[in-house]
Amino acid sequence: MDGSHTRGSILGEADIRDRNAAALAAVRISLGALFLIFAQYKVFGTGFTLGGGFQYWINRFLAEGAYPFMVPVLRNFVLPHATAIAFLTAYGELAIGLSLVLGVLVRPASACGAIYMLTLLFSSNYPGAHAPFWQYFGASLEHLVPALCFAAFLVGDPARVLSIPSYLKSRNRAAQ
Repeated sequence: MDGSHTRGSILGEADIRDRNAAALAAVRISLGALFLIFAQYKVFGTGFTLGGGFQYWINRFLAEGAYPFMVPVLRNFVLPHATAIAFLTAYGELAIGLSLVLGVLVRPASACGAIYMLTLLFSSNYPGAHAPFWQYFGASLEHLVPALCFAAFLVGDPARVLSIPSYLKSRNRAAQ
């Protein structure tokens, strides 16, 4: 091996790391934008938090597909505290969305987002007691995919590029 091959490999690996960081940032920002879209009507309107929208969804989950172990939680804890939990949901989605879009506190937001997605999954995606194993995954894709994104954000470095911290770090380096 000559020196140019080694140098090319190192540059190639750095290029791949940069592309991977950019791809992870694009997924982070896209998921954050989705959370902002869903949060905005909850935060800036009253239908979800004060107008019964949250209760509507919980009752629908109970009627159409909560996992059996979630039914008593939804019925005996969530519904009696529906207004407070509706506000927690609305502002939690807003906080997660802002965090992901801006690249600030991404890991804590991702931990909260993963818990939130798993809670939604178990509250609404039960395919039935006698469903084949694969249907558990098919029924849960709308919540499982974001949960897996949050898991990737927890183990990766999603704020390495296209984030406020990366911008501030590069600005400080340039000033020195």
